Amino acid sequence: MLDINWKPDRNIPTRLNIQIVNFIKNKIATGEWSVGFKLPSQRTLSEIFNVNRSTVVAALEELKAEGIIHGNAGGGTTVINNTWTLMSNNHSHNWLPYLSSGLHQTNRNIMQLINQAEFQPDIIRMGSCEPSPELIPNKMIQSVLKKLSKSMPSLGYEEPKGSIQLRKEVCTYLKTIGIEVDPSSVLITSGVLQALQIISIGLLHKNSVIYVEKPSYLYSLRTFQSFGMQPSGIKMDDEGIEIKDLLERHKRRKGEMLFTIPTFQNPTGSVMSLERRKILIDACNNERLPIIEDDVYREIWFDEQPPQPIKAFDYNGLVLYTGGISKNLSPGLRIGWIVGAEKVIEKLADIKMQMDYGTSSISQNVTTELLSSGLYHQHNDIMRKNVKIRRDTALAALKKYFTGMGTWNIPRGGYFIWLKLNEGISMYELFTKALSRKVLVHPGDLYEFHSNQYLRISYSYASLEEIEYGIKVLSELVAEQIFSNLNRN
Repeated sequence: MLDINWKPDRNIPTRLNIQIVNFIKNKIATGEWSVGFKLPSQRTLSEIFNVNRSTVVAALEELKAEGIIHGNAGGGTTVINNTWTLMSNNHSHNWLPYLSSGLHQTNRNIMQLINQAEFQPDIIRMGSCEPSPELIPNKMIQSVLKKLSKSMPSLGYEEPKGSIQLRKEVCTYLKTIGIEVDPSSVLITSGVLQALQIISIGLLHKNSVIYVEKPSYLYSLRTFQSFGMQPSGIKMDDEGIEIKDLLERHKRRKGEMLFTIPTFQNPTGSVMSLERRKILIDACNNERLPIIEDDVYREIWFDEQPPQPIKAFDYNGLVLYTGGISKNLSPGLRIGWIVGAEKVIEKLADIKMQMDYGTSSISQNVTTELLSSGLYHQHNDIMRKNVKIRRDTALAALKKYFTGMGTWNIPRGGYFIWLKLNEGISMYELFTKALSRKVLVHPGDLYEFHSNQYLRISYSYASLEEIEYGIKVLSELVAEQIFSNLNRN
């Protein structure tokens, strides 16, 4: 996926096709487009450069005449030569073999589009799983920083497991949700995603089978796959993971761990029942199957608190519990934690030190103050009320625009509505057309390949007006595709 932010300048005398020739030559000269690199199609380039297709064709013909690129009808256009740069003593290095051999897998094209679009100021973000800037308590954080500026301890490296003061405060917080643990069994991480990465490289091995809910959080799947592991999807029902399916799968091929988001699951928003949590921990104890429990959405509940974490019923040190403040307080502080058996935490702490030598001292000090002062709990009360208003706005818009076209859940917390369309349509076409109308949404097949009749609607980031408008646009595009399909048939 290319990120080209350049367009030819129509206010200078140099012809547009020559400007494009010089732009492509510069890309090749700097080594960004090495020998073997495949250029986008003529249509794509004309859209990127905002010129007629004939202008792109003229530019490519010039480059072909110089022997720099080669193209044919079936195979596309490829860079074949960079020797012209020898005249300017500019030797470009061929990075292509390195780009295709890195350990971490590249995001799917659609995810790269999503990541780019999220930072465009005019996009209505209905796919994000982070709080809107207006929900982040900036004034509260500023007041904490002002207070700390007068008494903040040294900003040197913290100990491998993280600040002891913060770990004590995390333990105090965890006790309120049923988890009793010592600070020695807590590791502070730079967010929950890093926690998953540390667990993956520290405790698992290549070809490990990791059981995940079907559908499941896309970044966890990519994390596991990039380290050579094999996610194996387990069916879910209204109460959570189907234990029978898990055990049958485990008998056929022994897995190493189970990854689960039991509270306000991503992407479905479902909540695993208390009874199912107890049955699951008993079954995993019998099979000696460790659990990674992701509980990052816990505090975003609306009418009643969710059941206690699975970790609360773990008496044998089987569960690695991950949580943090990115979803309910501030993504930018980058504070998460792993709770587990002390020996395991010691090893993971050693690996974290090798990765980044510790999470930001400033972020740890700020989070410690927020927890110890009670400001964190005050913020959560306000946050829940505001997010519930957003949820209700999204549900009202779905009722108004999608009745008869789909069905959806009513979330008890978290950020997501899992919308199932009554008719099958091209999700990629819906995604691209919505994006052209400045609405960004996540197709269901990002989370599980067969979820191609689903959309994950997030109400956490967009404003109330944007939520209604975005759902209206999506309904129009869905109806347009359904009508087109009927006419073809």
